[in-house]
Amino acid sequence: MTAEPLIFFFLAAFAITSAVLMVVQRNPVVSAIYLIANFFSIAALYLLLRAQLLAVLQIVVYAGAIMVLVIFVIMLLNLGDERALVQRINFRVLIGVTVAIAFLLELLYIFTGIGSESPAPGMHPDAISLGTVESMGSALFGQYVYPFEITSLLLLAAIVGAVILARKRVERT
Repeated sequence: MTAEPLIFFFLAAFAITSAVLMVVQRNPVVSAIYLIANFFSIAALYLLLRAQLLAVLQIVVYAGAIMVLVIFVIMLLNLGDERALVQRINFRVLIGVTVAIAFLLELLYIFTGIGSESPAPGMHPDAISLGTVESMGSALFGQYVYPFEITSLLLLAAIVGAVILARKRVERT
């Protein structure tokens, strides 16, 4: 056994552990820190898949920008009374736990290969070059240039709208 599967299983276990700790944590700031740890482990998994661009984007966009936004929202909400956040076991919680257990059993069924006669297909011959910045850039600015530009225009319209709404709110006060 090579080192790559061992690193994969370690990172996968770390990602699952940090995700579970993030969900069960009562303090929202500590929960956000566990989410950052999860983002870094997912980025490392992307590196194992040789998807360098996705790994860098995972760290820059999610662990950087999105988590700063989440921390600011947590600070602005000032969640001081944690007793109001306590949730009792009710019908929705039981349904959620049931769905989670069913999902885990389905994953176990898929990954153990029970009932499958054929082995999983091999990797694509170009798998090593598919996650690079060059291949992603050529696909993004080649085949998908129009959806990319439409998305950028929608984001620009959203930013302009947010600035206009913020300006009106400032002028009223």
